Amino acid sequence: MAEPKKTLDPVHANAGITAQYRRRLDRHITDMQASLVYWISAKYKQATPELAQDASPAMELRTLMRKLTRRWQRNFDNLAPELAQWFAQDATERSDAALAASFRKAGFTVRFRATAAQNDAYQAIVGENIGLIKSIASQHLAQVQGEVMRSVSQGRDLGTLTEALTHQYGVTRRRAGFIARDQNNKATATMTRVRQREAGIKQAKWLHSAGGKVPRPSHVAFSGKAYDVEKGAYIDGEWIRPGELPNCRCVSVSIIPGFDD
Repeated sequence: MAEPKKTLDPVHANAGITAQYRRRLDRHITDMQASLVYWISAKYKQATPELAQDASPAMELRTLMRKLTRRWQRNFDNLAPELAQWFAQDATERSDAALAASFRKAGFTVRFRATAAQNDAYQAIVGENIGLIKSIASQHLAQVQGEVMRSVSQGRDLGTLTEALTHQYGVTRRRAGFIARDQNNKATATMTRVRQREAGIKQAKWLHSAGGKVPRPSHVAFSGKAYDVEKGAYIDGEWIRPGELPNCRCVSVSIIPGFDD
């Protein structure tokens, strides 16, 4: 058998999961946006010149937005548990497989099984993503309602309102993309940390991803340094671990006990 390496290969978030998560979110966002634009445009066309002077069209639009908000928030509320569970399951399986492969490459055979700690981490990931998926609809719907009411009060034409709704659609899609990427990084980091502890790995090295347009200087400076898996690393006045902070793509390099520097 080959001589074991001092460290294992890092476990990176699977890009395919990020892409699929983003596509599934995007599909539902697009359906919601199409419905909103269709019904708002139809109602707006009925009395555009009178919107600023007559309370009646404004009331009708407010009533319409309440109906659309209830409908689409309910759709996302129903979607959230199934999508969050799919994501957590896939991220867990990919993370376990990648870490097990890293052990094999180093000359060790490790089989990960369901444990209480793993289930706790899994349920936390599911819960966080349910909340985030629901928030995509709630934030988008609130912004759309705001744009509609401002258009009514200021007497804007439909073209101006449509432009504002299109802009908000882009904002929401970008947020969904961030959620998909960031949550995949976090889920992978969390599951890797759980399995590290179960495998008896107490020390790891911080590895900066070199990704992202604006890297955190402190994370770049700490790259390659060892930290305690349980405690984390003390960076910028707080104890953190790779992948925990928003948009952090850093990863953990496991140090094999008995072979560390």
